[in-house]
Amino acid sequence: MKMTTTNMMDLFEEGKVLKICAPMVRYSKLAFRSLVRKFDCDICFTPMIVAPDFMRSVKARDSEFTTNEADRPLIVQFAASDAQTLADAACVVAPFSDGVDLNCGCPQRWAMSDGYGACLINKPELVKDMVRHVRNQVDNPNYTASIKIRIHKDLRRTVDLCQKAEAAGVSWITVHGRTAEERHQPVHFDAIKTIKDSLSVPVVANGDIKTLRDVETTHQLTGVDGVMAARGLLSNPAMFAGYNETPLECVWDWVDLATNQGTPFTCFHQHLIYMLERVSSQPERKVFNSLQSTAAVIDYLHNTYGSPDTQTVGLS
Repeated sequence: MKMTTTNMMDLFEEGKVLKICAPMVRYSKLAFRSLVRKFDCDICFTPMIVAPDFMRSVKARDSEFTTNEADRPLIVQFAASDAQTLADAACVVAPFSDGVDLNCGCPQRWAMSDGYGACLINKPELVKDMVRHVRNQVDNPNYTASIKIRIHKDLRRTVDLCQKAEAAGVSWITVHGRTAEERHQPVHFDAIKTIKDSLSVPVVANGDIKTLRDVETTHQLTGVDGVMAARGLLSNPAMFAGYNETPLECVWDWVDLATNQGTPFTCFHQHLIYMLERVSSQPERKVFNSLQSTAAVIDYLHNTYGSPDTQTVGLS
C-alpha cells in the first residue's frame, strides 16, 4: 500500500500556523487521527513506538502501526537510543508516512532508564547522529526527520541541542515548553520564543493548548510555525475547528469511525469519557463511565443526546 508522500516542508512554507495532533500513548491511533482530521487538524502523529521492539517483531509492527490512504500527513514517532535502529525503523514506515519524529521529551521513568525520551536532550551528539542517519538512509528527499524535546533549566543547553540537530539536517523541532521535571507548571513561552529565534528550521510549540484561542495566543507569544495539542484534543477533538466543547456531530463521527475500524471497547469508551467530560453532569458521567459494552454506550448516547440525524446544535 505505498502512498504518495506529502511534502511536509511545503505545509510549513504556506505561512499559516499548522495545527498538529500530538503523539499520545494508546490514544492517537488511526481512528482518532481520522476524527481530528475531519475537524481542521493539519498533521497527526502516531503514538510513540519503541523502535527496537518494532524492528524485532512483525507482530509489534502490525499492532503498533496501522494507517490508511486518508491518514496523511502522518508523522511516525519513535523512541530510540541508537542511530541505526531509528534509521531502520524509519525505512520500514517511510512508504506509508511523511516523516519520523524522535521522542526526546517523554519524562516517564521507564523511558529514561531505557535511554529513551527526555534523557536524550542531554545527549546532543547522539541526537545529531540519529537525525543524520535517518536523513541519509531514507531514500525520499521529502521525508522529514524531526525531534520533539523538552527544555533544560539552562536554556543555552536547549538552544545548543537544537542548533546541533539543525546542522545535522533536522526538518523541524517540536518544543514542549517545560523541563523533564515539570508536569503541570505553566509553559515557558519565553523559552519557546528564544528557541524559535535561534533557528532557521520551523518550530512547533506544545503544552497547554486547550482551545483555538490558545493556538493563536501561543503563536503571538512565540512566533512558532505550528502548535501541537494533546489533552485539549482528547477532551474536544473538534477544538482546532473552533468549537469550545465537543459538538454532538463529533461524538457520532467517533462512534462511526471507531466501530468501523474495530477499536477495542476500552479505548472506544475512554475517548467518549474524555469527550463528554465537560458537557455532562456528574450523575450522567457516573452512569456513562460504568457502561460495559459498545451497544450500551450507543443506546446511552441515543437516549441522552439524540441520534446524529436529528441534531442541529452541539451538545449544550
